[in-house]
Amino acid sequence: MKNIKTIAFDADDTLWVNEPYFRAAEKQFYDLMGAYLPKDSSPNALFQAQIKNLPIYGYGIKSFTLSMIEAAIAITHKTIPLTAIVQMLDIGKEMLEAPVELLDSVETVLTALQGKYRLVLATKGDLLDQERKLEKSGLADYFHHIEIMSEKKQPNYKKLIQHLDISPNEFLMIGNSIKSDVLPVLELGGHAFHVPFHTTWAYEQVETIIEDERFRALRNIGEVLDYL
Repeated sequence: MKNIKTIAFDADDTLWVNEPYFRAAEKQFYDLMGAYLPKDSSPNALFQAQIKNLPIYGYGIKSFTLSMIEAAIAITHKTIPLTAIVQMLDIGKEMLEAPVELLDSVETVLTALQGKYRLVLATKGDLLDQERKLEKSGLADYFHHIEIMSEKKQPNYKKLIQHLDISPNEFLMIGNSIKSDVLPVLELGGHAFHVPFHTTWAYEQVETIIEDERFRALRNIGEVLDYL
């Protein structure tokens, strides 16, 4: 850990609440679709639409909203009422306008680390929405650099590390996703802390055992200060 110069933080469900808004929106969607879905059907049509659309629309609320409409068209065999589509658009707009709720100890950790390390926000999603959430959060001044990625894979992190002009072993990523925040960074030779959130999108869930001296599994973000 002594080589670390730059610490990058994920945003959604690491610094502020995000996934519960999507879970609530999914429930609203399936309530709307209740008249068209068999009672014993598995509610996966929306998830399937999201995964299919990731290469086209990317991540975020706008992509989610378009996937809701597409899934509804498929579920109803193109008979979805216009009023229902309007309701889905309203669900998306409500998500975009939702307040930003910081997670416990986030500001304490950022305050303690600022000045000792170069702090970076490294998140993925829709550019406009992530910029809006960052502004609402009041956290922008803590960060030396803001990186909003279309994806969080090895090439994206490699590009970020090169831009920061550091070596991988001088870089630490902190986030709630093993798949997006931990594994790609460890594979590059960087450090990673996993800070779990109580709910995780199915696409981000992986089952793996990590045995690496550059990895730490924390219980909450406050524990970051036990190692730095």
